[in-house]
Amino acid sequence: MTQVDDVRRMLGGGPALWLASGEAQAVDPSVGVVLETSGSTGVPKRVPLQREQLRAAAAATTAHFGWGATWHLVLPAHYVAGFMVLVRGVLGDGVRAASSDLTDLDPAPGRNVVSIVPTQLVRALDAPGRLADFDAVLVGGAPLAPDVRARAEQLGIRVVETYGMSETCGGVVYDGVPLPGVDVTLEDGRIRLSGPMVSGGTFLTADRGEWRDGRLRVLGRVDDVVITGGLKADLAVVRRHVTALDPDAWVLPVDDDEWGQRIVLFARAGTLGQWRKRLAGGLPRHALPRQLVRVAELPRTSGGKPDRESLLRLLGT
Repeated sequence: MTQVDDVRRMLGGGPALWLASGEAQAVDPSVGVVLETSGSTGVPKRVPLQREQLRAAAAATTAHFGWGATWHLVLPAHYVAGFMVLVRGVLGDGVRAASSDLTDLDPAPGRNVVSIVPTQLVRALDAPGRLADFDAVLVGGAPLAPDVRARAEQLGIRVVETYGMSETCGGVVYDGVPLPGVDVTLEDGRIRLSGPMVSGGTFLTADRGEWRDGRLRVLGRVDDVVITGGLKADLAVVRRHVTALDPDAWVLPVDDDEWGQRIVLFARAGTLGQWRKRLAGGLPRHALPRQLVRVAELPRTSGGKPDRESLLRLLGT
C-alpha cells in the first residue's frame, strides 16, 4: 500500500504529508501531516499534527489495550480516523485495507482492530461478516446509539466507543475512560483534553460533558442548546431519541420568525405527526420537531458525519 509506505517514511523523519485540500504549503519541520476536518458545519479547517503527537497517540492506544495489533483501514485516510489507522498499523503489526461496507474484512493472525463510524456499524448489523472476529471494533466520529451497541454486542462484536477529534490525533477517550497520558477536565461543563498527542498540549473542545460513574459522558456540542418558543431544547438529547428510532435520521435547528428557531427532522419515512407522537414520551413538547423533510438517505461527509450543509440545502437555507 502506497499510503503505508508514505506514513512509514514520514514517521521516520521523511517529508510531511499534505492531505488537506488545496496546494501544499510549507510547514514546520516537526509537522508530519496536515489533515482537514470533516467540515460538518460547512467550515473545514486544516490541522497540522506533529510526528511526536502521532507516535504518542498510537502508543497510548497500545498501552490501553496492552497488546499490539493489525489495523484494518475502511475509512478515508485523509481524515484523522483513517489516517490514525495507518499510523497505528505502521507502528504496530501492520495494516490491511478493506472496503467501506466491511464485506471483505480479513483478520490477520494475532490481534486485529478496525476503526469505523456508527453508520457503518448500523449497516453491518444485518450481515456482520467477520466483525465478531476482531479483538476491538472502534466506533467514533458521531454519537453511537445505545441500542445499536447492544445489538452489536449481542452478535459478539467487541465495540469500543471512542471520543476525540483531529486536534487530538483521533480518539483519546475509550468507552468514557481517558487513554494513558490523557487528562480530561471540565470547564463550566465544557470538555478540555490534554496530553502529548494533543495539539498545543491542551485543547478546549466545543463539546459539553459530565462524569458519570467515573467515565466521561459527552452530552453534545455547546451550540446544541437552542431556544425555540422561548424555551431551551438540547439537540443532543433530541438526536438520541430520534436515532434510537431510526439511526439514519437527524435533526437540525433553523431560524424561524415565529419560534426563534425550529427543529427540523430529516428522515426516510413517516409523517411529522407520527414522529411527534413517537417522540412525545421522551421529549418535552417544545423540543419536538416542527418540520419533517423526507430524504432517501441521510447525506454524510466522507468522515461519516451527517452533512449539515447538504441537509440545509434541502431546505433552501
